[in-house]
Amino acid sequence: MSHFDEADAAVQAALDAGARYADARVMVRRTEAMSARDGDVEDLSFDESAGLGVRALVGSSWGFYAVPDLSGPSARAAGERAARIAAAGALVRGPAAELTPAQPVTASWAADCVIDPLGVPLSDKGDLLVRATAAARAAGADVAEANYAIWDTRKWFASSEGHRIDQHIRECGAGVTAIAIGDGEVQRRSWPSHRGQFGTRGWELVEELDLVGNAPRMAEEARALLTAPLCPAGETTLVLGGEQLALQIHESVGHAIELDRILGWEAAFAGTSWLDLSRLGSLRYGSELMNITIDPTFPGALGSFGFDDEGTPAAKRHAVRDGVWVGVLAGRDSAAVAGLDYAGSVRSDGWARLPMVRMTNVGLEPGPHTLDEIIAATGDGVFMDVNRSWSIDDRRLNFQFGCEIGYEIKNGRLGRMLRNPTYTGIGPRFWQSMDMLSSETVAWGTPNCGKGQPGQIGHTGHPAAPARFTDVRVGVRA
Repeated sequence: MSHFDEADAAVQAALDAGARYADARVMVRRTEAMSARDGDVEDLSFDESAGLGVRALVGSSWGFYAVPDLSGPSARAAGERAARIAAAGALVRGPAAELTPAQPVTASWAADCVIDPLGVPLSDKGDLLVRATAAARAAGADVAEANYAIWDTRKWFASSEGHRIDQHIRECGAGVTAIAIGDGEVQRRSWPSHRGQFGTRGWELVEELDLVGNAPRMAEEARALLTAPLCPAGETTLVLGGEQLALQIHESVGHAIELDRILGWEAAFAGTSWLDLSRLGSLRYGSELMNITIDPTFPGALGSFGFDDEGTPAAKRHAVRDGVWVGVLAGRDSAAVAGLDYAGSVRSDGWARLPMVRMTNVGLEPGPHTLDEIIAATGDGVFMDVNRSWSIDDRRLNFQFGCEIGYEIKNGRLGRMLRNPTYTGIGPRFWQSMDMLSSETVAWGTPNCGKGQPGQIGHTGHPAAPARFTDVRVGVRA
């Protein structure tokens, strides 16, 4: 089934009502999620939504209107209403806004999917979660939890410039967590990530995670952490595992390079950025090992797509090259304001939300080392992995992170396990201290990135590998 007719009708109605540009997205999304605890399924949810959202540009003002009714009259009424909202805003704003040029595209795109996640029997999915939590309990966990989530999204996009694009994006993922409870102490270990692992792939991704096989180790490590020594406080060499480094990228790079934040458009809720556009192309963000890409074409990653929600084709570009800040996440309007000739990073979390600048796949290109080589080259330090807590200021500059597990490093070897490891730093100073980077990249998925008013949840990907940082403050001072 195609919904281009409804999108076209909405766009034409917006133009007839005075818009100089308009676009419309029809979205049909089905979701499914299940969770289990201690060998029993606890929750199962399904949802299906369909609707149309229209953007209209009048002068310098955007208008947006969305409806759950996909009939022709409803679509036309939505387009007209969006144009009227834009016109009302244009009365109190400045000169006409510009958009970066776009080549009209007629195209279809679908994510690679070997096993349709919605086609897998519920009994099989439930059995997987039950067995994973039962395995963790049998290995010593006091509480064991497992979950999966599936999103199946179809989009039809049309614009007044001639775009006609349909996409089918299937995403899923899962995880298992073991919790151990001691005397005044609670510890947790999660596989493969603190939230699970997610990607723009089929159920084959979940099968590859081997939740049941890894659950016992999570339980054993959580129990061992109850009596492990605390992470010592001080400045030392820090080696981060790939999962934690993915969140470090998300918080201290991904959000900082969102152009709407840099321009101050998100200041009311999500905050701003420490970056200054006048230093784009010259600012030293990190060491020469730091090469950050914006890459929605990364196969299977959670921030992958064929076209963003403005119809811009997915394309890879650098945000940081050899440690120098060279690119941003942008939309057509913010890019025009900043004098840039590219966009491609605008998405919404549903038909009823205005598209906005979001991360795609923001990650580190591989380095020349392996984790074993990094450990072997470290005389004294701490290894940390799997996020437990995070805090960062609204300029994305000063941060503190806690991890689920740590190990001391002595004379090139992993030593004793450390409890409640934490580290803190300032973004550019931290990234400039990176002196070793692994080639063992995993595209970690973040399915819960929040932004906007009203709030939107974004799906982002973060290719990352273990890395080493020097002179980092770790632990908590008494």
